[in-house]
Amino acid sequence: MLDHVSLGVTDINRSRRFYDAALRPLGLVRIVDFGEGRGSDYGAAPGSLGVEFTITREAAVRTPIPGAHICFRAPHRAAVDAFHMAALACGGLDDGAPGLRPHYHGQSLLRVSAWAAL
Repeated sequence: MLDHVSLGVTDINRSRRFYDAALRPLGLVRIVDFGEGRGSDYGAAPGSLGVEFTITREAAVRTPIPGAHICFRAPHRAAVDAFHMAALACGGLDDGAPGLRPHYHGQSLLRVSAWAAL
């Protein structure tokens, strides 16, 4: 249903380092950098059709956005654990250990509040 999600950040270089590390275990890599440090696209395949997640540099970002909830699909639980460890190592804020949630069906879920500080 959705083509991709875009998230505003205030520190593009720090955010790139964070998402480069955190998204790699999920199979997403940085595929495009916008000129003049304006942002980056992430996806599993190169090119505009492969974009799944975008960060853009903004002068100011208001976070958290009430009601916003962004989840990344993981191929298996080990990828969720690796995502969690990479996110924490790059300054992410722990909002609870990875694991099954009784109110969710299917794959393990992790809520990462890291972008609030980026």
